[in-house]
Amino acid sequence: MLPTAPVLTIALLLLSNVFMTFAWYGHLKFKAAPLYIVILASWGIALFEYCFQVPANRIGYGYFNPAQLKTIQEIITLSVFVLFSVFYLGEAFHWKQGIGFAFIALGAFFIFTK
Repeated sequence: MLPTAPVLTIALLLLSNVFMTFAWYGHLKFKAAPLYIVILASWGIALFEYCFQVPANRIGYGYFNPAQLKTIQEIITLSVFVLFSVFYLGEAFHWKQGIGFAFIALGAFFIFTK
């Protein structure tokens, strides 16, 4: 059985965000790399991000409205970024960040309630 639109949308957005996070922040571990190389590498990675993100929005639109799609995108973005920041960049997660993300999740609640 094929996944439903919401499941497929969220899965594609998750994949998209993994690529996006590496495109935007992965170069921070390579401070000695020339900027033009970093930009070209980031654009190459971002191509894959778009290959997942555009279909995700096409598939999800209709089941989700645009505000809901964007909200899902942002919640996934923050979740992926926290994991990336802690495990790839070695940054500590501070409780204040957790509170800020909780407020964003509260905003998402209002976006999805009728």
